[in-house]
Amino acid sequence: MSDPWKECMDYCLEVTKEAGKMIRDALQRDISIMQKSSPVDLVTETDQKVEELIISSIRKKYPTHSFIGEESVAAGAASVLTENPTWIIDPIDGTTNFVHRFPFVCVSIGFTVNKEIEFGIVYSCIEEKMYTARRGKGAFCNGVPIKVSGQEDISKSLVLTETGFKKDPEHFRTMMANMESILTIPVHGIRSPGSAAVNMCLVACGAADAYYHMGIHCWDMAGGAAIVREAGGVIMDVSGGPFDLMSRRLITASSRAIADCIAKKIQPFPCGRDDAEN
Repeated sequence: MSDPWKECMDYCLEVTKEAGKMIRDALQRDISIMQKSSPVDLVTETDQKVEELIISSIRKKYPTHSFIGEESVAAGAASVLTENPTWIIDPIDGTTNFVHRFPFVCVSIGFTVNKEIEFGIVYSCIEEKMYTARRGKGAFCNGVPIKVSGQEDISKSLVLTETGFKKDPEHFRTMMANMESILTIPVHGIRSPGSAAVNMCLVACGAADAYYHMGIHCWDMAGGAAIVREAGGVIMDVSGGPFDLMSRRLITASSRAIADCIAKKIQPFPCGRDDAEN
């Protein structure tokens, strides 16, 4: 049976390569920076240009498809997932990394149909690593198959998460307490590369054994979710329940045993939903 979405993915790969080149070129120039809601919530001129390139290119070829893009939503567009073929786009995942020229910066694109992720592309463009996955077809980095580590012992695991400014002091305390809870299991260590999509790909290729996060968005998760699943990994809600793309929280891991252990160790804090009514 043929894959009806192969043409979409092949076209998206070419657009993603062009977007990655735009990002690398921008890193050679002065970076124009704006601020969203807080001193650490940044948006650059390049974020907006890259998203415009991706959406305009795909819309020209697939005019009936829907789009959820980080910068479009920031500008007031709706963030609602429907059954229509939908492109979920983060033009630069790791904007703070980009501003500081820290090398984990990627383009992340997930494609859903009937609210299910059909494929994902994450292009870590400074490293020039193109991660891809289609449902039922496996996961790849630069065309080479990848798989999770298979580690089942949390005490032998390297865990990824992200730390950052939290306006709510209670949320900040919970974030720090969760890190302490994981470290004192003990685990081999915690790392924070600064890009949700890259973190998921690091789990997918076996470089890390788990990643958990609360407060991210569907455009951070959609591309990487496809790659983790196709690499044999586990993806779930932080409560231990099923993964929900619009929930703004997740655990990914090399095994169910590690994912379950993390779910039992961390405490969630409220972070809303991407599809919540304004």
